[in-house]
This record gives sequence, C-alpha cells and structure tokens, in this order.
Amino acid sequence: MVGEAKGRILVIDDDRDIRKILRTILEYDGYTVLEAVDGREGLARVRDEWPDAVLLDIKMAGLDGVEVLRHIRDTDPDIPVVMLSGHGTVATAIETTKLGAFDFLEKPPDRDKILVIIRNAVANRRLAREKLALERTLTKGFTLVGESPAIKELAATISRVGPTDAKVLITGENGVGKGVVARAIHRESRRGAARFVEVSCAAIPDDLIESELLGYEKGAFSGALARKPGRFELADGGTIFLDEIGDMSPRVQAKVLRVLESGEFERVGGTETVKVDVRLIAATNQDIKAMIKSGTFREDLYYRLNVVVIDVPPLRKRREDIPILARYFLNVYCELYGLRPKLVDDGLVQELTAYAWPGNVRELRNIVERMVITSRRDTLTREDLPPLTEVAGELASELAGTETYEEFRRISEKRFLTARLRANKWNISKTAQELGMQRGNLYIKMKKLGIEPDERT
Repeated sequence: MVGEAKGRILVIDDDRDIRKILRTILEYDGYTVLEAVDGREGLARVRDEWPDAVLLDIKMAGLDGVEVLRHIRDTDPDIPVVMLSGHGTVATAIETTKLGAFDFLEKPPDRDKILVIIRNAVANRRLAREKLALERTLTKGFTLVGESPAIKELAATISRVGPTDAKVLITGENGVGKGVVARAIHRESRRGAARFVEVSCAAIPDDLIESELLGYEKGAFSGALARKPGRFELADGGTIFLDEIGDMSPRVQAKVLRVLESGEFERVGGTETVKVDVRLIAATNQDIKAMIKSGTFREDLYYRLNVVVIDVPPLRKRREDIPILARYFLNVYCELYGLRPKLVDDGLVQELTAYAWPGNVRELRNIVERMVITSRRDTLTREDLPPLTEVAGELASELAGTETYEEFRRISEKRFLTARLRANKWNISKTAQELGMQRGNLYIKMKKLGIEPDERT
C-alpha cells in the first residue's frame, strides 16, 4: 500500500543487475516497481499500466531508448521519462531533453540522485493529473451555451432523445461540439451515473482499433502481456461514444455491427464470448451516404446508427451565440488559472462576432483561453486578439466558388489547419494542443487533406 501511495515506477533496461539495483532503491523508498527487459515490452507496459514515471535505458537491443522515448511521448506526453546511460554525453543528454525527457542519469545509478529525480518526476506527474482533473471538472460543464433558435432546438432534441436508449448519430463540422452533445445525451439518460467512454476512431491506427474496442487476451499478439478489457467492456451499463466513426475501416465496422446487433463479442485472441449492455452514440464530420456509395462505410451499420440523427450547426450560422460563448469560456478559464474575472469590451465582441470561425466553437474556446493567459488587463480588447485575418482572407477567395458542403468543409479545414501550423512554425505538438486535438489525429488530418510543411513561418 505504501508503494501505491508514492507512485508506480517502470524500469526499462535490458541489464538485469541494473533493474535489480533500481528496484531495491525504489522499493525501499516506498515505490511500486514495474520492469521491462526491452523497449517493446516497456511500451506495452506504458500503454497498459500507466506508470507515474519511467526510468529508460538508452542503449538496448531492438528499439533503443531514444526510439522508445519518442513512442512514449506519442502515447502520453505527460509521463516523466528519466533517461539512463552508461556512456552519458552532453550531446545525448541534450538530444533526449529536446525529445521531452524529464531528466538524464548516468550509470551506475546514484541512490540519492535517483530518489530526488524520481520524487520530482512523480510530483510533476501528479500536478499534471490534478490540472487535467480540474480542467475536466470545469470543462465537463461545457454544455450547450447560447440563446439562438438552433441551440434551443438542439437542447429540446437532447431532452427528448436522452431518456431513451436510442442509438444516435451526431453530424457536423469539426469543432462544433459533437462531443458536448454526446455527453449531454448521456447525462439525460438512465445511464447518466454509469461510465461514458469516448473513442476517437481517427486517433487510433487501424491495426490497433479492434483491440482497443474489443480488448485482447494475453499472448494475442506481441506485447500482449496480460488480458486487457476493451472500450465496449469498460462502457458496460453506460454509453460508448465513437467519435469520427467515418474514419473506421469496414473490417472494424463489421465487428461494431455485431456488438450492436447481439451485444456480444470475443476479445482479440480469445474464444470466450463477452456480453455487454451499452448505448452507442456516434459522430462524424463526413458525408456517410457518399461513403456508402464509395464502399468505405457499411450500409447496414449506417442504418443501425441512423435511429436518431442530430446535426449540430456551425458557429457561423448562430452568430448571436458568439458573445455568450466568449464570456462563458472567459469565466471558465479565469477560474481554471486562478485569475480575477475579466470582461470583454464591445469592440472585441464585434470582432469576434464578425469572424467566420472555420474551427467553430473549439477555435473560439482556444482563442479565449489564449487571451486569458496572455492579457494582463482586466478588460479584454481588440489588442488582445490573436491575428484572425490570415485564415479569413485565404478562405474568402476559395469558398466563394464552392458548390457542395463537402467541398466547403474540406477547404475550410485545410486552410484553417495550414494557417495554425504555419503560425506555430509547423510544430505539430503545439498546434494539436492549441486545437484540443491529439497529435496523432492532427497527423491523420494533415495526410488526408494533403497538408505538407512549407517554408513559411
């Protein structure tokens, strides 16, 4: 119990003696120690066991420590990773620090130095978790905000649909708040006290999404060191939300269809039938009917999902809600960052209302957060607003000739993401964080839209 209270430390090192020394030092100080003998096993344990900190050897056969560090940063950038090397150099330390390592230690391990660094790493991890918990506490209330007729009708629909167990398909552009609608439906349902499990289908590689949804048995594939329940199993009795379901391959769609029809499935690599009772809500920003015609989306799955369809309007079609949303997010982020409440002047409100918001509510939310962080004034003005004209100017000329919604969506999304990436000097991680997206999801979007780095900054 003492170890669990202090933290779980994963040691990834192919040297058995080093692992033994580190285990002795850390367990004596009250930590729980997990071990991995190589990079692949280490990544599996990071994914399955979510340690509080990682001690990672640089020189290992197969995946070396630098490669493993890159993978960990993609999996969970908040896990502190301390690099271990028997041949420490300044260049290596600088390289791993740039890649996101928390610290760098030379072998043989010095007991006192290790304990100081691990204590700091675990404390850092807990602070990150507390901040995330606070954000979730504040942002889980990101509910339907506004007084427009469209929002009032949307709220009425949620009130009617929520108490039922009907499957729901939510449509709309990126950033309009499809996830907010899904959570609102869950809260209104008889399952509101049970789990709400969200799955971003676009953020999970196709070869992994089946095991993520259905789980897997020990030994099902390389790295499957123990049985792991899938998202459907975790959502039993509650709601599962499949976001961006249009990015799911037809092969996985067939598995999902079976779960919807029978409530049964087998974990990957298993023969035992698992039964679940879940309500499914799905969302997409794509034209599913067009995908059915092209053979990329199963028609039978569409009709299983198409019980209730809720279309969330883009922000530009409910401009009267923009000032209300801006003030709402302003209050949320002032509370989140422990700042005095701020006001917005009429000039800033006019500027925000006039903008087209291709990134919709998500873009507005991120802009307000940035202003809260960077402005020292008690009243925000036009001077606090980051440049919006680059995105608006590029969009105006191209959108004038669009004839279909799909064309409008593709151009808007591509121009918006390109402008944000340029503004951040093509820093993928920073851009994804600003947009509230997972980095893998942003990579997928860039590839799909044909966005490649250029020399503009």
